[in-house]
Amino acid sequence: MGGANRAEQRFERLLFASRWLMAPMYLGLVAALAMLMVIFGRDLLYYLPKVMDMKSEEVILVALTLIDLTLAANLVLIVMFSGYENSVSKFDIDVGDDRPGWMGKVDFGGLKMKLIASIVAISGIHLLKRFMEISDIDTAREFGATELYWLVVIHLTFVVSGVLMALMDWLQAMAYGSKAGHK
Repeated sequence: MGGANRAEQRFERLLFASRWLMAPMYLGLVAALAMLMVIFGRDLLYYLPKVMDMKSEEVILVALTLIDLTLAANLVLIVMFSGYENSVSKFDIDVGDDRPGWMGKVDFGGLKMKLIASIVAISGIHLLKRFMEISDIDTAREFGATELYWLVVIHLTFVVSGVLMALMDWLQAMAYGSKAGHK
């Protein structure tokens, strides 16, 4: 009986230690964050010298592009920090007041909601950019009704998915809450 118990404990330790296989993936997300920063800087440096010759609609499109990149970077950061803390290890660094308030508090349910909210926001910005690029009837024909139709359908799919995920989380919380209340 003792040998089987020791084998089980070793197996469980091995399974528990396997969480560290995720660490290189979080380093990969650091690289993705750096790539987003490079693209953000490249776009900013490209458009800054042209700002005096740009129409207000073009400046808004540039701003939406930069917002889009920033939201994607925020999403990577949230997944990186929350995923690491939930799956691998807690951060053992003391950064004082500089620590974001959500760190250490976002579980997988919260991470899932932040993920879908970010996707909906990014999709909405992309859709808004496309609509703003339609400046006249010729541009509208170039885009075609089909492309715009699918952009709207995809965006609404993300919205409905987010609402359904929130509803499932709410129903689950209600079910666990009622079970806890009956004990």
